Amino acid sequence: MTTSHTTLVIGATGTTGRRVTAGLTGKGHRARAAGRTATPVAGAEAVRFDWHEPATWDEALDGVDRAYLVPPTGSSDPATVMLPFLRRARAAGVQRSVLLSSSAIPAGGPAVGQVHEELPGLFEEWAVLRPSWFMQNFTGRTLHARSIREDGVIRTAAGDGRVGFIDAEDIAAVAVHALTDDQAPNTDLILTGPQALSYDDVATVLTEVTGRPVVHRHLTFEQLRDRWAAEIPLEFATMLAGMDRAIAGGAEDRTSDTVERLTGRSPGTFRAFVEREALRSS
Repeated sequence: MTTSHTTLVIGATGTTGRRVTAGLTGKGHRARAAGRTATPVAGAEAVRFDWHEPATWDEALDGVDRAYLVPPTGSSDPATVMLPFLRRARAAGVQRSVLLSSSAIPAGGPAVGQVHEELPGLFEEWAVLRPSWFMQNFTGRTLHARSIREDGVIRTAAGDGRVGFIDAEDIAAVAVHALTDDQAPNTDLILTGPQALSYDDVATVLTEVTGRPVVHRHLTFEQLRDRWAAEIPLEFATMLAGMDRAIAGGAEDRTSDTVERLTGRSPGTFRAFVEREALRSS
């Protein structure tokens, strides 16, 4: 394909969005970086966009024919705002949409699962990315990262359940492929890292790489729900705690070959991720 395509990247300063924007522009594709503050992103045109402000939609959509969709943060019912936008996007000439969802949420499931279910009927070219839990959940200002820094503890209700943690760099690489390849995936894609790890395993790797003791503390569903609810709406906190309970039951104990199959490179390991992040912060 050629650079005649222009991709709207919603959430362009976020964990995956900024990497998708960089990946697109690095390969010579045009990108429009959309966010609530129209923050400039190297190589991309910045535009203000807010899911909850339809007045910002038309400018964001003007002249674009592809879109990377990151749902509104913290919403338990994103379809309410996303579906009207997607209908407008289709009418404005968007031909291909790539939606960021979750491995824990199938088509027709809760939250973004409702958007997933509608996407194939709205666009002839589409993909739904369903990554497992982000490795980036253990860095920055996340709840896990703060508890690791402050207490040396990871608190979950996941028990001994394992997760195929994935690096956001690998998610973005698949997104760029899905947005730019001549043939759209037209399916949902389960994305994982190369290993399924328990939170005890995660704590061990963090301890070995950083030299600082980190332990995994097992909470009940109710304890984790209440902990999350101190920072986010109760309904969303309940959903997240429920996902941990599903992990305990084995729901995320899997790996996929999707990253390597679509990008030609193996997904990064959790240890490599921690070593990279430790080097950046040193």
